Amino acid sequence: MKVVDDIKEWKEEAVVATIGFFDGVHPGHRFLIGEMRRVARERGLPAAVITFPVHPRVVLQSDYQPKLLNSFDEKLELLAETGIDDVIVMDFTPSMAALSAQAFIAEVLSKQWRVKALIIGYDHRFGHLRADGFEQYVAYGRACGMDVVGAEACRAGGMTFSSSGIRQLLLKGDVAGAARILGYFYRLKGHVVKGYKVGRSIGFPTANIAVDEKFKVLPSAGSYAVRVTVGGGRSDSKRCKGMLYIGSRPTVHREGEVSVEVNIFDFAEDIYDEPVTVEFVEFIRADMRFDSLDELKAQMQADKRKARRILERQVIL
Repeated sequence: MKVVDDIKEWKEEAVVATIGFFDGVHPGHRFLIGEMRRVARERGLPAAVITFPVHPRVVLQSDYQPKLLNSFDEKLELLAETGIDDVIVMDFTPSMAALSAQAFIAEVLSKQWRVKALIIGYDHRFGHLRADGFEQYVAYGRACGMDVVGAEACRAGGMTFSSSGIRQLLLKGDVAGAARILGYFYRLKGHVVKGYKVGRSIGFPTANIAVDEKFKVLPSAGSYAVRVTVGGGRSDSKRCKGMLYIGSRPTVHREGEVSVEVNIFDFAEDIYDEPVTVEFVEFIRADMRFDSLDELKAQMQADKRKARRILERQVIL
């Protein structure tokens, strides 16, 4: 898969494409991409996904803080799994936002990127103020030699595939439900930073994680059974099991920023500054305050037993 963000580097003479932000690259997105690839095969053309490095609403609304399921790099990794040929990365600018759908199709998609067929999701709208609909897109495409094709909604197993629905599940702590829709365990990537070392004092040393993507959705406060990759996918990275805590540490601190801390089972290496990835398997319990460190320790022992049982029976997605 080639990633192109400069029109000067674009070598394709003709391409079949689809366009969207594709946050999560969930099965609904994959269905749309699959339809696009099918049309591309029928026409003997490359298949390209057109997407954006920054959420378009950030450009239109400077104080908007998106809740992302993927960082941009994670999105590219997931898109690479779909078998497409190219990813076209467009900077969504105020001038682009001001374009009508007709101008965007004719001047940007057709003239610049040489899109010959555009596959549109069943609910996708674009162009200034989203004033036009699918019938207008078809007419604008026909005028410049582009076929605009509408894809049906993805329906499988009674599930509704939407990024907003997945976010709602995560914010309720239902990481297992989110994984069933995503088709993979929800992930956080970050680096290990110095912590307060309270966990170490009660026999549960934790790695404090600074999440790389500041707009990434954090599941609700509480404890989770997780799988951990230490080393960020390098050849010497280690796959481990563990339990992760998200919260404000009410037993040891009355105030403070939200912490993300993982206790990696059967692991004693110094991994400060190392990249880590955690995959959320299942919710264990909500965040709570304990009257003493002894009570906290007893609860963490119970949490660890529960996490081990979960991870031993969990089938890897």
